[in-house]
Amino acid sequence: METTSTTTGGNMKTTTTGDNVEEIRFGSRVWWKSKGDEGQDVYVAQFMSDENEMLGKYVDSSSYDIVVDEDADFYLPKGSFCDSVDLTEDDCAFKFRKGVFTHDEQVGAYEGLYDAASKSDNRGLAAGPRPSAHGYRAWASEYQLDILDYYISGQKRTVDGSDMFDDIKRKHESVGEDNRGTVWLRKQISKVYGKNINHDFFPTLIEELNNMSVDDASVHAKHIKKDFISSTAYAASLWSGIAGFYGRYPRFPFGRPTAYVENNEEQFAKCFPFARKLDTVFKKLMPVRWAKQNEFAKRLDNKFLIGGDTSFTTITVNTTTADRNARMACHRDAGSLNEGFSNLLTITKDGKSWKGGYLVCPEVGAAINCRPGDLLLIDNMRIIHANSPIEAPDSGDEDFLRMSLVFYFREDMDQLGSWEYEALRRKYVNGRRKNPDHPLQRRAWNGVSSNMFEQQEWYDYLELNMGREIVEKYHPAVYSQKPNTLEAFL
Repeated sequence: METTSTTTGGNMKTTTTGDNVEEIRFGSRVWWKSKGDEGQDVYVAQFMSDENEMLGKYVDSSSYDIVVDEDADFYLPKGSFCDSVDLTEDDCAFKFRKGVFTHDEQVGAYEGLYDAASKSDNRGLAAGPRPSAHGYRAWASEYQLDILDYYISGQKRTVDGSDMFDDIKRKHESVGEDNRGTVWLRKQISKVYGKNINHDFFPTLIEELNNMSVDDASVHAKHIKKDFISSTAYAASLWSGIAGFYGRYPRFPFGRPTAYVENNEEQFAKCFPFARKLDTVFKKLMPVRWAKQNEFAKRLDNKFLIGGDTSFTTITVNTTTADRNARMACHRDAGSLNEGFSNLLTITKDGKSWKGGYLVCPEVGAAINCRPGDLLLIDNMRIIHANSPIEAPDSGDEDFLRMSLVFYFREDMDQLGSWEYEALRRKYVNGRRKNPDHPLQRRAWNGVSSNMFEQQEWYDYLELNMGREIVEKYHPAVYSQKPNTLEAFL
């Protein structure tokens, strides 16, 4: 038997078939909904929209049609990422479970991780559209940079001989700014111009350039771009931080704890019961993806694992209050293990709350209302996601606190050696940096050089501190070449 019902306003149409599968339709968007073995709702999207143009932008209520507020498994359309006929974990966009964590587990996570979040300028697309100012600095807009390049190039003309200046202005009337960019050095400008950087400076500069010869204007514009704009790129600020452990990085070529963990080991340990519960439920809900992630975890020294016995290495911590912003724009995560799975969890303190803050997946028109104690396992490497607006509850700003956590395994940590080996790499780098007699020593040198861990200086240092067997373990080719001499033969 087939029944049809329509919600008020006629926006949603739900059809139930004899197989107890509901077809939910919003316009051209369709989801199939049924019940799973544990009573959870099971959704299968029949579409996947191209939402790449939303990257770096905030979502609103038009970005989703359905809100998931109960236990649910949500699958992508067949063929999106997996060719299997049956639904598998590789088809899964997310799994959501209510009330997974106890009060004490949440308190431990809050106390262990809240201070890990700080004001961050390095979240890229996730930070959303950049504001007009960045602390003591102000953004050098794409329009301003293009204008400077116009003067630097000798005030180039278009193909038809017209002035490019007006073309640049028209271009930027319709094109938005990037999420990340360089900033004007406010202090430098005020010394020379004594102007308000947001309102008076740039028009004054243009007038100044217009009164110069073409050659002089080119030289002056080069000077402005070189000396008045920071060489560092920034994103909009978020209250976000990292707890746990890092892999190697060009400037820090050794595995290490994050600064927060290194300075707050006892406080950090309070989150371990929460992490262990998460790992247990992850294994139950996504056994295949958990097993793959756990294989990587077993290869890693357990001192790099959260709690020493979970499949997670790292935690992203975001906090939103009346004076902290951690609303995320549309993005895909990077750095997580592809074979594994990530998650999102929200906690608070003393019953404080918030309005909104749905985790929105615009490609499949779904939003998840994740509240304190809930668990959301989500494929955030493949799925574009963002937060809907996060607002204070009706009771006011003093009752406003939302803390979100993402536990994951960092893919680059699979290359690490033992805890002691990575610690020695760190000691080696710092020793070179502080050695005034090192042949590579120079001002502000960080101790790192190209191929430094493939050179005899490192092999000798490693053998001196950890023994020849460790050199042979991590650098087996070092002793493989035997000297071709009669003495060696005998």
